[in-house]
Amino acid sequence: MFSYYIQLAIKSLKSTIGTTLLMVLAIACGIGISMTALTLNHMTGNNPISEKSDQLFAVQLQSTGSSSTWNTTDNVPEQLTYQDATNLMRALPELKHTPMYKTGFSVRTLDPEFAPVLRSSRVTTRHFFSMFDVNFLYGGPWSKTVDENPTFQVVISEELNDKLFGGGDNTGKEIFLNATTYQIVGITESWQPKPKFYDVNNGAFQSTEQLFIPFVLSSVYELQSWGNNNGWKEERVNNYQEKLNSEILWTQYWAELPTKKDQDTFSQFLSGYVSQQQKLARFERDDAKGLIRNVQQWLDYNNVVGDDSYVLVAVSFMFLVVCLVNSIGLLLAKFLRNAPHVGVRRALGASRGQVFAQHLVEVGLLGLLGGLLGLAFAYFGLSLLKNNFDGFDFVATMDITMFLAAPIIAVSATVLAGIYPAWRVCTTLPSIYLKTQ
Repeated sequence: MFSYYIQLAIKSLKSTIGTTLLMVLAIACGIGISMTALTLNHMTGNNPISEKSDQLFAVQLQSTGSSSTWNTTDNVPEQLTYQDATNLMRALPELKHTPMYKTGFSVRTLDPEFAPVLRSSRVTTRHFFSMFDVNFLYGGPWSKTVDENPTFQVVISEELNDKLFGGGDNTGKEIFLNATTYQIVGITESWQPKPKFYDVNNGAFQSTEQLFIPFVLSSVYELQSWGNNNGWKEERVNNYQEKLNSEILWTQYWAELPTKKDQDTFSQFLSGYVSQQQKLARFERDDAKGLIRNVQQWLDYNNVVGDDSYVLVAVSFMFLVVCLVNSIGLLLAKFLRNAPHVGVRRALGASRGQVFAQHLVEVGLLGLLGGLLGLAFAYFGLSLLKNNFDGFDFVATMDITMFLAAPIIAVSATVLAGIYPAWRVCTTLPSIYLKTQ
């Protein structure tokens, strides 16, 4: 019976091709705009490491002055000073935790003909890779010894490996970062968490770094920060060493705490560290404290998906409703125009339920066509965003969920919109139209 209804629906849509195209276009416009907004909201609100979200924690310290204010809900800075990061790094060696910050280099191979390329880099420890599930194509992270003693070793991404060498296992080779030679110890697989949860303060939707170097090198070789540097007091900072000793906030800190016991241990350590620093005339505030937030809490805390995103989705679906209301009027006119044919079918024995189902199948087919065209519109809109605006490279992309959602939303919404027109044509009395034949 369903295949018969499909045949009737195709015949009916072909018989009024102009009206059909108008309705398909209206539905497609509504779906295209709605899916563009919904995709952006979906991708920005994604938890990129959901399997470990409850084990990874961003670390915060209320280290600012008593009169300073911060643009966070609880007035606690998102970043740490370099001296606090290094102090925490040396504690609790039985747990995985790591400081980090963003820098960058001019990168080239030993080939004098190779033109240097500018690439961002993450200064961190070997724990970064296992904590954030960064997989390796070749080699691996540097050793514990390198984290304790400055050694010129580097991990590069698959993309940079292709750029420098054309791919393949190039561990053991050397490259120049600025004017210094580094040995490649590992090459990671392509890794692009969206959003970049481990450093939302420096751009939640920027691409990940393509170089990773030991944190211990920062103090010896003056690796400048390419990220946000936040100050809250007047300080004379004339050189790099003075910056390291200052109260400028520019490093991020994360800890992997798999169990409740680990979380309690780390939280107690932070409380003790705050008290210790207060005795050293730092952490001036009475409410000075240390905090940890897991990945989802961290994304929510930083308002990665802002209220504007939800408003945009709501407005886009309101536009879809307007498109469907227009379609209801067209469907009603189309169905009532065919009421004489319905009357004949009813007189020949078709039930109201069968007639109702026939018209809903036609409406569903109409919604499917509009949804598929709307999917093309949404893809085109996302491509425009990607190509014309910075920061949309990794969020203006449809995943399989969004690809499936478009036709499902279109069919469901159109069927709901078509219930009233289908019901109206079912309630017509066959006798009225039989008398006119």
